[in-house]
Amino acid sequence: MSRTTAPAPAEQAPPASQLSHSLKQRHLSMIALGGVIGAGLFVGSGGAIAAAGPSIIVAYAISGALVMLVMRMLGEMAAANPASGSFSVHAERAIGPWAGFTAGWSFWFLLCVAVGLEGIGAAKIVHGWVPGVPEWAFVALFMLVFCATNLAAVKNFGEFEFWFAALKVGAIVLFLVIGVLAILGVLPGTDAPGGANLTGHGGFMPNGSEGLIVGLLASVFAYGGLETVTIAAAESEHPVQGVAKAVRTAMWRIAIFYVGSMAVVVTLIPWNDKALVDPDKGSYVATLEHLGLPAAGQIMQVVILIALLSAMNANIYGASRMAGSLVARGQGPKVLGKVSGGVPRVAVLVSSVFGFFCVLLSYVYPDTVFLWLLNMIGAIILVVWFFIAASQLVLRRRLERESPGKLVVRMWLYPYLTWVALAGMATVFVLMAREAGTREQLYYTGGLTLVLAVTGFVRQKLAARADA
Repeated sequence: MSRTTAPAPAEQAPPASQLSHSLKQRHLSMIALGGVIGAGLFVGSGGAIAAAGPSIIVAYAISGALVMLVMRMLGEMAAANPASGSFSVHAERAIGPWAGFTAGWSFWFLLCVAVGLEGIGAAKIVHGWVPGVPEWAFVALFMLVFCATNLAAVKNFGEFEFWFAALKVGAIVLFLVIGVLAILGVLPGTDAPGGANLTGHGGFMPNGSEGLIVGLLASVFAYGGLETVTIAAAESEHPVQGVAKAVRTAMWRIAIFYVGSMAVVVTLIPWNDKALVDPDKGSYVATLEHLGLPAAGQIMQVVILIALLSAMNANIYGASRMAGSLVARGQGPKVLGKVSGGVPRVAVLVSSVFGFFCVLLSYVYPDTVFLWLLNMIGAIILVVWFFIAASQLVLRRRLERESPGKLVVRMWLYPYLTWVALAGMATVFVLMAREAGTREQLYYTGGLTLVLAVTGFVRQKLAARADA
């Protein structure tokens, strides 16, 4: 990894002092806690279970271990230098402006598209309750609400996420309690399933290693959203302590919420139950209804809706702050960096545009828009993770040499586990290329990353000539 000869502009944190610092510790803690419980867990896990069978537990454990390494690396850098641009700032400082440009704008694009995806997903749920109102009208309503929320003071975003996350955490804890009681056979009206669903119906790996690979790929992308806490930390009262605490609790949160819930699902319900892949239910609702708790299933639908709306809110926030940080470092149109009332309102509006565009798309192409958008964002999160790991390799050595006191959070077994994480990401890329279902996403992501990297590199060279 080469080091830039001249300090990049990001050596100093971008001028985030214009932003409000009104996020409290309770906001940051709940954003971190709720960020790990995303729509991917509630909605996308059913398809992964259908592919991997009970071995989905192993898939989520492997991908969870990778995510924990990434979050530890990001936490180390974020605690040492809190910035609203998070990993984009770190990539610029470690590798060069082109890297910060590529990581930042690719993540911004990911969040903007995700806002549209989540809006469409939430609209489908509400449309099922109120079929007389078209889906696109609900997408428009949700976009207006959360665009307005993010245009107001940042504490409004914090309050929304605090209560959204509290509801999600409460719901998943309740699901886990009900599940454990059912597994033990002490839930009224149920018998202990034992290991019948884990070893029956074709065994623990009914579709072999190929099924496990498909489940692994699906589980990797279910973990998206953890990065938001390091972006929000820059606007908190005590950013260093806040991000350090969030990162240190990541391990048990992942183990309990993701791996634990998958273990409960595949123990209680046969992996090949058609209800698991029902797009109107998901694995949690299917499990509760399998236990004879249909009312609980309806309640879980409400929780899934809350998870989608929470993700919309958080992604508009994250996209606007990333765009504002990039502009502050000369990596985008200056108008996006304008801050008023402690909020980058122009960046919020621009970051919401794609969500509003999805209103039109969901009206014109209601049956195909979801898959098309999913292919667009493809494997962008893996690209971001790669930049995080590469940046940490460089910055850790620099911090140990120049500012060892800033290492509040330390990556485990540096640099060995950083290299292990990079190898894991490379493996996922190879597996995506092998699978027909994910190969197209990889092509989309590769094309976008190449365009951004070339653009960033050209901008960097032109800036160097102008300064010469």
